Amino acid sequence: MTEILCIGSVLWDVIGRSASHMRQGSDVPGRITRIPGGVAMNIAMTLRRFGLKPVLLSAVGRDPEGEELVAACARMGMDVAHLYRSEDLPTDRYMAVEGANGLIAAIADAHSLEAAGDKILRPLSDGALGREAAPYAGLIALDGNLTEALLEEIAVSPLFARADLRVAPASPGKAERLLPFLAHGRAVLYVNLEEAGLLAQTRFGSAAEAAAALVARGARRVLVTDGGRAAADGAAEGVLTREPPEVLVTRVTGAGDTFMAAHIAAEQDGADRDAALDRALRAAADYVSGDTQT
Repeated sequence: MTEILCIGSVLWDVIGRSASHMRQGSDVPGRITRIPGGVAMNIAMTLRRFGLKPVLLSAVGRDPEGEELVAACARMGMDVAHLYRSEDLPTDRYMAVEGANGLIAAIADAHSLEAAGDKILRPLSDGALGREAAPYAGLIALDGNLTEALLEEIAVSPLFARADLRVAPASPGKAERLLPFLAHGRAVLYVNLEEAGLLAQTRFGSAAEAAAALVARGARRVLVTDGGRAAADGAAEGVLTREPPEVLVTRVTGAGDTFMAAHIAAEQDGADRDAALDRALRAAADYVSGDTQT
């Protein structure tokens, strides 16, 4: 099955990048780009590169920015037929500044997605993609830009009972929104080391330690990354670790989304846990080094 639902933020990424080291108050030359982004969208773009068919479930306004965004998604091969299009809500945006020393600051304006709420999930209940008596049985990539209440609902909803549910928090600031998926053990979680610590309300020294702790707390399975250090795949069968390739980092926004999508694609292709982790780390390394086109 090549169709994968991507639920969450689909918006415009406005990214300023400089080759200089930056600090608060820095004013340096660089490049500013605007590209389709958002966690769900970033995952979908990577899935397309691996030959899979992403179906977007999100909220996009009917303003000029929204029309342009939907057209761009369609050109890239996304299924946009099930997007919730609002006359009243503006299209969401994300803005970030990156320097040679990594991400300096970012602001995610996903208020329209939050305001739309469960309207974005209607295709899963009205028969377009599924219904309560016959829930969607494929793979779903979900991001934590949805409201805490809606994520809690998804964690127990019969509409997701048969899905292979993969979840990412979107950012450390939204990591605790994933707590319902620890309590109900329904999903595979993708987090970085900081997000893992926030979920467990502690600090971990390594991805392996974090993966083992989150599984012990109820996670069905968890993938933990730690930048250039070893990543881990934790499950009831045990914890696997892998070192990522060493590369020169030229960008960071979207790296975690690329890792998640590449891991999903590898497993869809039949890779075992070790091979899937390795392929995901290589894809993320290619992305941050600039070898992967956006």
